[in-house]
Amino acid sequence: MFAKNILLFGYGNHGKFIAQGLAKDGFSVKVVESNEEYYRQAQEDGFQDAVHMDVTKDDALKALNPQDYVKLVCVMDDEHLNVFLTLSLHSLFNESYILSISDSMHTTKKLKMAGATKVIDLYEVSANKIHNILKRPVATKLLEGFVLERDGIGFKEMIITEDSFLVGMTTDEIDFSPYGVLLVGMIDEELGHAFVFITAGINHNLDCDDTIVCIGPRDKLEAFSEEIKKRERSI
Repeated sequence: MFAKNILLFGYGNHGKFIAQGLAKDGFSVKVVESNEEYYRQAQEDGFQDAVHMDVTKDDALKALNPQDYVKLVCVMDDEHLNVFLTLSLHSLFNESYILSISDSMHTTKKLKMAGATKVIDLYEVSANKIHNILKRPVATKLLEGFVLERDGIGFKEMIITEDSFLVGMTTDEIDFSPYGVLLVGMIDEELGHAFVFITAGINHNLDCDDTIVCIGPRDKLEAFSEEIKKRERSI
């Protein structure tokens, strides 16, 4: 077993950047993908030994010899498939280190139950990272630079209307990932119009006239702003 070899399942929205980041850091990364388009993209990006396969088949998983890798990283775009894969790998290779990536608190719980050795919640990490940035000197300038350097990425404040399906829910109950945006914080009327960062272990009730603050692609932010005006969610 090599000290820095990784078997990474998934080359979609998150997997692509994780794989490239690991490769830049000197890790030997083998990509496995069930989606043909993502598989071809992995090859084009330099992962020539990428494998296109059905990750729900135990025999196919065994043929990869996962036990020979220092870590197995599960980051399939389909959260249900990612949970199933984590469960399968844990069952077949229970001594392997399984690192599963989650983009919602709901999925994090499922992945832990499925047997992941470690779960990284991208939602939590991103929110905490932004929180930590804003606590530092010249934080606003740093954050503005972070946003402006990325074409199409921005922040948006959204007021929760009386008819919104968000009214009465808590921040822990809502999965923002299908909308492609990240909830950074909110202006909570219950706390006297105070801005509150949404970080790990903190749950807030959402009420009419509360203002939530999200980050994401500007087109996604606009679409989500319209979505939350509805009585029922469409996703």
